[in-house]
Amino acid sequence: MRRLLGFILLTAMVQAAVAQRLLNLDSCRALALRNNKQLGMSRIKQEVAANVRKSARTKYLPRLTALGGYEYTSKEISLLNDEQKAALSSLGTNMAGGIQGSIGSYVQLLPPALQQQLGADLNQLAGLLNMGGQGIVDAFRSDTRNMFAGAVMVTQPVFMGGAIVAMNRMADMGEQLAANSAEARRQTTLYNIDKAYWQVVSLRHKQNMAQGYLELVKKLDSDVQKMIKEGVATRSEGLSVSVKVNEAEMTLMKVNDGLTLSKMLLCQLCGLPANEQLTLVDEETENLTAAELVPQVDMEQVAEHRPELKMLQNVVDMSKQTTNILKAGNLPQVLLTGGYMVSNPNLYNGFEKKFAGVWNVGVMVRVPIWNWGDVAYKVRASKGATAIAALQRDEAREMIELQVSQSAFKMSEANKKLELAKVSTERAEENLRTANLGFREGVISSTTVMEAQTAWLQAQSQKIDAEIDVKLSQVELEKSMGVLQ
Repeated sequence: MRRLLGFILLTAMVQAAVAQRLLNLDSCRALALRNNKQLGMSRIKQEVAANVRKSARTKYLPRLTALGGYEYTSKEISLLNDEQKAALSSLGTNMAGGIQGSIGSYVQLLPPALQQQLGADLNQLAGLLNMGGQGIVDAFRSDTRNMFAGAVMVTQPVFMGGAIVAMNRMADMGEQLAANSAEARRQTTLYNIDKAYWQVVSLRHKQNMAQGYLELVKKLDSDVQKMIKEGVATRSEGLSVSVKVNEAEMTLMKVNDGLTLSKMLLCQLCGLPANEQLTLVDEETENLTAAELVPQVDMEQVAEHRPELKMLQNVVDMSKQTTNILKAGNLPQVLLTGGYMVSNPNLYNGFEKKFAGVWNVGVMVRVPIWNWGDVAYKVRASKGATAIAALQRDEAREMIELQVSQSAFKMSEANKKLELAKVSTERAEENLRTANLGFREGVISSTTVMEAQTAWLQAQSQKIDAEIDVKLSQVELEKSMGVLQ
């Protein structure tokens, strides 16, 4: 039975160990970079900017366009008016009547047979002329109530006032802006994951410290209770120690709660389930860090590395190109055109009722003459926006310089606090050792021991805080310098 229970316990321990995910700082960073939603959006924005840049490049190339259409009109185009149509349709009749009126007196002198023959010939001629006139009228009919048209056109920009060049430069800068934004988001993500990681490590060390403190006060409470039974200690001393035990238990509970919440935050930043069981490599490390040397700060290099300053510079450059695009509104534009057009009916062989077309090549020039100063006002407004962007960039540079200086100062102070905390911890441990020894010898009261224990707890807590401050101040300085990797 004991062997079975031992096997079950061992199996449970192995499963618990397997369920625990062991992570170090680098693995947490890798998980955060892979799963962070903001970084995913930044990568998509980079792809969008790259496609915008590719689209801008196509503005240099010729465009091929096909057009087609159909139109029905209630009336057709007529080249002859109604009077002309009527005159042409009765051309023979009018001519025969005029001839008869001119030679009528002479015709009366002819024999009847000749008069009849001449009248028949005139009527026949009038009919032929009427048919010819009607043919002319029909030939001039356009029959354009049903119109079909189509065209294939090629346009090649030659000079657009510099607008295409400025547009392409803006697209390049937009791609750089997206890349700098992604880098800024990456460094922010690393900074947040480092803070969460060291927060968990800090609380884990404080948990161990709180447990150790609880064991100390419990042992003291046990010793005092024994002394009360022996009559060498008072009940008041026992109650004082019991209060300390309760305070230690409350402190441990608060640390446990804080550790659980901090691990939830770390899991969220890493893209893991909130209830994932994590174990960090640095949780059991005795000394978290040694004093770090403060690097020499070169503000010129900081300006080159900080993605935020690069982004503001991109905004300034893009604003300048916007001004160039607006200036193009006052400059001439030249286009080469060419293509093939077809229509039905067509005008290339009379009004033929079939498709026919023609090739064409041309040059189009657009020259703005007067727009009431519209473009000039827009250019002035754009220059004002550029000036504002430049001032924002300069202000941000000053703030970043201040941030770097403050971060370097914080790191230097954190190193000093760490050294002081180490000395304080050594003294607190020695004080606690001598207090426990004196208590066992009966020359020191329980109150003095509790004071020594409290001093040890504070010293240990300050040492952990100082170690974490060194880590965080180093990360903050690297981020402020734009070199967080």
